[in-house]
Amino acid sequence: MHKKALFLGLLLTMVCGYTQENKIKIITEDIPNRIAFYAINENEQDLDVMFTLSGTNFRQSSARPRYIRVPSTSKVHMKTIVLIRGKQPSYNYEIKVNDSLSNRAILKESEQIKIKPPKQITVYVPEKCEQCDSLVIPLSESKYLFNLIKLDEKPGLQEQLQVAFGADSPIDSLNIPIVNLAGKLYTNLITYDLLMEEINKE
Repeated sequence: MHKKALFLGLLLTMVCGYTQENKIKIITEDIPNRIAFYAINENEQDLDVMFTLSGTNFRQSSARPRYIRVPSTSKVHMKTIVLIRGKQPSYNYEIKVNDSLSNRAILKESEQIKIKPPKQITVYVPEKCEQCDSLVIPLSESKYLFNLIKLDEKPGLQEQLQVAFGADSPIDSLNIPIVNLAGKLYTNLITYDLLMEEINKE
């Protein structure tokens, strides 16, 4: 609950040609007597981020803020503050984001995250799908979020899909995945490369 109380404001500064399409989120994680701040980069390009924090009732490093590299689709630790016992901390922060990467940016350990794809992906897996792994495994290992539905566990959904396919194409006999891409059904996107090619079409 105290996260909402702690948050007093956010000033976001965009520099060096940085566009609104490229967003950096700041999230916090509670640690005993501390709060850690992380930058989340949901873009497909690396960014340099400078995080500056001000406020009261906490201690932080006195080092001058520097740009920190936040790789594409990743989470990077920016700063941790130490709370003063018995005091209610309050803070404001500012972030500056630069898409012109600098050799002087600090390189930290990053954690990969999943992001939304350009088009929503749902993969329907028929019960006897022998070729589904060629799509599902690399998609699971990719940076993209997607929905995976096993049709033998959703008989009602299979019936709905069967109506769309027609009686001449029984779904329970398919051995390939069915892909719903932004509301359109495909049976020819049986590999990750084919799926990405279709997603990136205008």
